[in-house]
Amino acid sequence: MTKIDYKKILEEIKPSKSEINKVKSLSNKLISIINQITIDENINAETVLVGSVAKNTWLGKADIDLFIKFPLNTSPDYLKEKGLHLGYKCIKKMNGKYECRYASHPYITGLIDGHEIDFVPCYNIKHPKELKSAVDRTIPHTKYVKKNLNHQQADEVILLKQFMKSIGTYGSEFKVGGFAGYLCELLILHYNSFEQVLESASTEWKPGYHIDLIEYDNSPLFNEPLVVIDPVDKNRNVAAAVSLQKMSEFVAASRNYLKKPSTLYFYFKDVTAHLNSIKKEFTKRGTKTLLLSFKTPDVPIDALYPQIRKTEKSIVNLMERKGFKIFGSDSWSDEKKLVIILLEFSIWKLPKIKKHYGPQLWFKDDQEKYLKKYKDKAWIEGDRWVAAVEREYPEVESLLEVSLTDIKIGYLRFGKHVKNEILKEHKLTDLMELLESNKYNNLVLTFLHTYLNKSEILWR
Repeated sequence: MTKIDYKKILEEIKPSKSEINKVKSLSNKLISIINQITIDENINAETVLVGSVAKNTWLGKADIDLFIKFPLNTSPDYLKEKGLHLGYKCIKKMNGKYECRYASHPYITGLIDGHEIDFVPCYNIKHPKELKSAVDRTIPHTKYVKKNLNHQQADEVILLKQFMKSIGTYGSEFKVGGFAGYLCELLILHYNSFEQVLESASTEWKPGYHIDLIEYDNSPLFNEPLVVIDPVDKNRNVAAAVSLQKMSEFVAASRNYLKKPSTLYFYFKDVTAHLNSIKKEFTKRGTKTLLLSFKTPDVPIDALYPQIRKTEKSIVNLMERKGFKIFGSDSWSDEKKLVIILLEFSIWKLPKIKKHYGPQLWFKDDQEKYLKKYKDKAWIEGDRWVAAVEREYPEVESLLEVSLTDIKIGYLRFGKHVKNEILKEHKLTDLMELLESNKYNNLVLTFLHTYLNKSEILWR
């Protein structure tokens, strides 16, 4: 196996000592400000640094996570009110900009000295049974990793994260469905090194594979593709967000890397979309591709992608049920103005008639009802009555269009906000017509290129 100079790679991808000192200094200053406010205003809370900055495993520009922990007997309303208040006052004192955000838990984000700072109110739990919200685990997670991860292993985490980023499998948010930072840290704690993670993934991982650092021995409770028991909460699978797709992509890239190691795996691959190549490939495939486009709903990003994917899946299922065949589908959004759902059909036009199967001729009452309706159009195949009936939607566009209106909207299962935007306004466009019209931008071209070259970034 080719020897890779990991030390040199780390020198290039890790934050510099001056950047580390700057981030830690800013974090300490913010903590000091909040803790002083709690004293001045008699608020029973304490602020701590958590996340990758606290664990020295961050990559790129540091996003600082400050958790404001309150006693367990604090009411949820008081925690929310005072937690956001403390974050706001700190941001204001530092002359930063702020924005209140809501995922499964409210928090406030500030932009201070070029860094994005999350101020998150939480409960100061000592045991998983005390858990009141998902964010409450973050402080125990940070403590566990800081206690068990040594300096060399922290560098191994950084290598693993960077490798995953470059192949598109890093990030537990729904948009990616990949590996979270905390999961990467646990993998290194289990396997000890970046290469050992890849070795195990290449040779041992398969759906249902489980890792249990503490040996809780309760992996059978979970049925996700990859199971990694949370050391601080035996009832949680840290890898629950990892989709089978991203797990498989990581395994494939690991095999590729170990077979032919290259430093290029630690840097983003230059992916260039060319109009002529895209047109040529779609033409060569002989399929029909339609693009459903509509305005991006005004919802948090974490809520946007589940709704888009749910809509895409529902459309695909409907098309298949009605006799059309989907070769592939995908979805994309610029997260501001535009959502696109791509539907590529291998069968998009059907005969005007179809067989409608009736009862077996042995069931006399059912037979009479059937023949009363279809009369001489019916015939027997084996022992069953069959009739030729006119197909309601012989072309896929007609079915799609009517399914996206109030008349037949019940055909589909939408995300609520996506449904509202589609009903307000949408466009159904033939891909080749769009490419000929020049009414697209480079982001759309990149989406189309990625759809055609799904595994491109798994090789170097």
